[in-house]
Amino acid sequence: MKRIYHLSTCSTCKKILTEIKAKERGFTLQDIKTEKITPAQLDEMRKLAGSYEALFSRRSQQYRPMGLHEKTLTEDDYRRLILQEYSFLKRPVAVVDGKIYIAKEVLNV
Repeated sequence: MKRIYHLSTCSTCKKILTEIKAKERGFTLQDIKTEKITPAQLDEMRKLAGSYEALFSRRSQQYRPMGLHEKTLTEDDYRRLILQEYSFLKRPVAVVDGKIYIAKEVLNV
């Protein structure tokens, strides 16, 4: 399986997808804004990444307004938040043959 979870409106995602020639290389692209991440997909990513926190973006525009910077979050919190709000997923995320690449690591695919 070669899948990349991305946000089509994200300039960083666009740049990385172009640079690695994702479409030409046969990656399945999932725009997480229009095709939500399923709990099973997120659980698979966590298994490969080691934690939900590794997949969580504190740079989301929702992070501070929700007061999350003042809380101690648990793994269950990270999971719930990513499923609730797509912008909490660090992106892009590539899953290739049982390995995961998060954010700029995708350039190494």
